[in-house]
This record gives sequence, C-alpha cells and structure tokens, in this order.
Amino acid sequence: MQKNYTSLSREQLLACKGALEEEYQGYVKKNLKLDMSRGKPAGTQLDLTNGILFTLSNYITEDGIDARNYGGLDGIPEAKRLFSELLNIPKERIIIGGNSSLNLMYDAIVRFELFGTGGHTPWCKLDHVKFLCPSPGYDRHFAICEDMGIEMITIPMKEDGPDMDMVEKLAAEDASVKGIWCVPLYSNPQGICYSDEVVDRLASMKTAAPDFRIMWDNAYGVHHIYEQKSVKDIFKACDAAGNPDRPFYFFSTSKITFPGAGVALVASSPANVAEIKKHMGVQTIGHDKLNQLRTVNYLKNAEGVREHMAKLAAELRPKFDVVLQTLERELGGTGLASWTNPKGGYFVAIDTLNGCAKATVALAKNAGVTLTGAGATFPYKKDPQDRNIRIAPTYPTYEELKTAIELFCVCVKLAGVNKLLEEKA
Repeated sequence: MQKNYTSLSREQLLACKGALEEEYQGYVKKNLKLDMSRGKPAGTQLDLTNGILFTLSNYITEDGIDARNYGGLDGIPEAKRLFSELLNIPKERIIIGGNSSLNLMYDAIVRFELFGTGGHTPWCKLDHVKFLCPSPGYDRHFAICEDMGIEMITIPMKEDGPDMDMVEKLAAEDASVKGIWCVPLYSNPQGICYSDEVVDRLASMKTAAPDFRIMWDNAYGVHHIYEQKSVKDIFKACDAAGNPDRPFYFFSTSKITFPGAGVALVASSPANVAEIKKHMGVQTIGHDKLNQLRTVNYLKNAEGVREHMAKLAAELRPKFDVVLQTLERELGGTGLASWTNPKGGYFVAIDTLNGCAKATVALAKNAGVTLTGAGATFPYKKDPQDRNIRIAPTYPTYEELKTAIELFCVCVKLAGVNKLLEEKA
C-alpha cells in the first residue's frame, strides 16, 4: 500500500516529485517502443487459432450451395446454427455478414439515415438526430455518429450499466433521440456487465421516437477471463415489453479467431431482418461463405467455442493479473487513481485525478509507451474531467506489459503530484 499523496504537504509533494522524475528518466533512457493503444491480440494468442486455416475439405454447404460461388445472401445455415446455439438467438433472426461487426453497425446507421426504419422518416431528412452514448465507451461507436453528423449525448456509466434515469428521461422527452449504443457484457473499457434491471428498463422505456433503436454490440459475449458472467436476453425483454423492433444485436469472431478474417452477424426482429435483407440484396450478392465454412468447421458448435475461449482466457489471464496486481501495488491507497477489476473482456479502465489523463498519456508516450488517447472513450474525444484512460493488455508480451504498466504507474503518480502541486501553489 502506497502513501496517500493527497494528504501530503507541498514540501512532501516536491520531494516525491523529485524521486518520481528520477525514476521516470530511468525509463526514458531505456528507449522503449511498446504499444498498448488498441485491443489487438498478440501473436501467441493468434497462434492458438492457426488450425482454422486447414479445415476446408468440402465446399458444399448443407443446403447444397457451392461456397466457392455466388449465393447465400444472409449466410450459410451451418453458421446460423452455430451462433444461434452460442448466443441463444433464433436462427431466423440472424444475418451472417462479412468479417466485421463494425461494418454491420456502420451499414445499419447508414440505412437508418438513407431509408429510415420501420416505415419512419429517413434520418437524413430530419433537422436533428441524436444518440445516447454511455461513457466511458467504445470510440468507434462514437466515430460512426460523428461521421454521420449525429449529435452524441454522454450518458454516465454506473456499476450495472448506463445511468437509466438519464436515459429514460432523454428518450421520453425528445423525439430526435433515436438510439443508444450498448456494450452489455464486459463493456469497453470498464468491463461492466448490464444488470437485469437495466436490460428491462432499456426494453420497456417510453421513447418519444417510435423508431428508437438499441445498438446492442455484444463484442465480448464469450470473452470470460476470471469467471463467466451473462446478460439478460435483450430480444426476450423487448418482445415482452411490446418493442420487438427496438434491438439490433451485433457479434463477431474477430477476437475469437482472427481479426479481419472472422465472421460477423447482425440479428434483430423478423421485420428488421426483412428490411436489412432488402437493402443488403442490392449491396452484395453474399459474403465470404468459404470463411463461414472454415469457421464452423473449426469451432464446430457452441461447446467448441467455449473450449477455444478457455484457451484464450488462459493466455490472457496472466496479462490481466500483472496489470491489476501492479496497479494495486503501485497506486493502491495513493488517492491518485481508481480502476475497474473486469472479469472478462479486453480492457482495464483507470481514472486518474481530474485533469491528469492527458498528462499521463503524454508522459508515457515520451517514455516510449503508446496508450489509447486520453478522451478517446468519450464522444468527440472530450472527457469532461480529463481522467479516464483505457489500458489494453493483450498485444504486448508479458515482459513488455510488465514494464509498460510499471512505467504507466510512475506516469500516473508524476502527473498526479504535479496536479496537486498546482492546487497548492
């Protein structure tokens, strides 16, 4: 347990600053080049999936389509069955896409903009379109809205999901609020799991916009590291509440098999699926069925996915251990930072003292460690308190990560001490 820096006198803080600067310069002299900026799998993690490259011996799907040829707009039946079993989604609600759920999310928003949804006015013909953005959140969700000119409203995250009092109020009183982004299980970056109450309130809440949509990005739905969590079925909740068209569910194997060479899906109500297929049939003749076959042949079934994910968890657990243990050892009790202890997912979120995130990231970069940009986890990259930093432990080797997180803690302390000295000036 470290000393609580917030209770130190100015003279004590100055002494700490001198010691921290000396320690920091020691790292600078090492000429490090380490990257923790994005949640990329390490090579050792990817190696666990290499067998997928050699699984194709037959190219005919079970419904008789030659996967080497055109056809199969919404995916091969084998892939639908696999994901239906894994995610407990009826097969008829699933559309298998290409290699990117982000692509499917972008396409969904573009369709809302150009064609509308559920027979309602296309969003591009409206004066204002707004989206609710639980934050800290996933920067690429926010980038889609920014690219489309959709106004983003920051919603604070609580321990069980977004602040639902705020969500319900805004959705009910403003017809220009058209949707909400959600990462319901092991949220990016905090690792928060939505409670049953949050899911039920999202499903049943009154919305001024009849075409309000929940963008349900279950990116980490099977990415358990320490224990297996689950989230309530959004489809059953929305169906029971009389809002079957509200959720659009996204998932992919990007962090299960190979990023950029996985399989993605979108699932929704029968009406929404028909709407998607109408436009998708103009956009493409069909996605990569050979990759769908290869993926199904390798993973086989839901139990096969779980067995594979257990191997990935064993690979990732030591990395999360060293991050969390180092944070506790170096920053616990200092008053300079707090952090989440995720049970799964891909990230650890750290909050510094207010006004210290940008300074911490800059110090780390100067010493050779690249972090996700401060503010990236908020709409418009503007963290109102300049305190949240996303740590991505997966890509570096264990030894690189150990060095990087130790340096990171020095940077947090140095930025925090400098801030405290400013306040005591």
